[in-house]
Amino acid sequence: MTISKTLKVAAVTAALALSSTATFAKDYTISVWSGGTGENENYRVDNIEIAAEELMREAAIRGDDMTIKVEKKAFTSWDDFKQAVTLAAESKTAPNIIVTGHEDIAPWSQSGLIRPIEDYIDLDAWPINQIYPNLINIASFNGQVWGLPQDAESRPFFFFKPHMKAIGYSDEQLEELPAKIEAGDYTLYDALNDAKKMQDAGLVEKGHGFYPRVSNGPDYWQFYVSFGGEIQDEKTGKLVFNKQAMTDMYQFFADAVEMGVTSPTHLGTDWGQWYSEVANGKAGIWHGGTWHYARYKKEGQQDFFGNIQFSLIPEGNDNGKPNTVTHPLVYLISNTGDDDVAEVSSQLVSIASEPRLNTLHAIKSGHLAIGQDQTSIPLYANDRWASEATERLLPHAVSMPNNTEFGTFWTIMFKGLEASWTGQKSVADAVADVEAEYKATMADTIIMK
Repeated sequence: MTISKTLKVAAVTAALALSSTATFAKDYTISVWSGGTGENENYRVDNIEIAAEELMREAAIRGDDMTIKVEKKAFTSWDDFKQAVTLAAESKTAPNIIVTGHEDIAPWSQSGLIRPIEDYIDLDAWPINQIYPNLINIASFNGQVWGLPQDAESRPFFFFKPHMKAIGYSDEQLEELPAKIEAGDYTLYDALNDAKKMQDAGLVEKGHGFYPRVSNGPDYWQFYVSFGGEIQDEKTGKLVFNKQAMTDMYQFFADAVEMGVTSPTHLGTDWGQWYSEVANGKAGIWHGGTWHYARYKKEGQQDFFGNIQFSLIPEGNDNGKPNTVTHPLVYLISNTGDDDVAEVSSQLVSIASEPRLNTLHAIKSGHLAIGQDQTSIPLYANDRWASEATERLLPHAVSMPNNTEFGTFWTIMFKGLEASWTGQKSVADAVADVEAEYKATMADTIIMK
């Protein structure tokens, strides 16, 4: 540990010790906003409220007169959330605690919107020291820990078992399928061929054989990796444009449309419609998130393991590999309020990260544990989905980089994918346009391969 780091930890420890012994009266109003949060993800904000109750009880035992009011706001739409945070930041009324994707850390830290949480909590103390180190790394940027992981997840491939059986798969073959995909013996094009068989057999409607997510999202980077793409260079930290991998990725979705198993107008489909269809056998093969498990049950799928198989995203060709993307959300502390408010907010986040509280979120929403101690919590340990998804997916997970240029990199990639998917441009023209735009806007910050 460096001298500066040692001094910082000592300062935090001293501050916490002072706050635990001093007697004072203080009223706090702490606001927490969360993006991408539906009814199954309520504990993203509710756990802050539970943490406040705990912190007030501890203060009362110490003799402190502390009142904490938590103002919660959950946004279903990411676009609405990002716009609201941006406007609030401009008016210097950003929420004290922000729950967002880890990719926001790089630009928001450099803009001064957030503070490093390591300045207010002891990273070596429980419960922080039992959080998986790779998740702490994902919540870090430029050598500082800016936030704490709110959850963990990954994004699997799904197969509707009754339809797979109808085209010739046995129960034994379906059980072996995830291992076959992991070994590279079942590819994305094998999936398209199976999707076509389902449609030809009348099991699903045209365009429903392979049914991807209906909007832009981290999921699509999995397909880039499946065809040999590298998102970030480990040595330099620069983003990587692999022309052949992106060409093959675009071609895969163009081929899915050409085969008729995916519609050229699929993007933009209503999410409610999509969830209902994939949960109930209206689609054959699709991809989604581990949290979808909870949503599928809500949509009426009461026998998930009997009707649905899940796996890594298959490799696309010999250049790529089976994989899954993990996109943890993180708790971030904004620059709103003074250091006292930031310390209280950070303590609330720390308490919300304790194993029992985070398990409430993980199991209700279908997410995965953020720390090793959660596997000892009966609610988590006895949940089949949590156990199997953790073992099958997370060892192969890649994450999107904390890079200030990644938003631009991502936007350009998806614009090209959408153009080739919908037939507005040929794959070759779409990739050429992407390459030209990367060279024009990101030449100094990107590696071209």
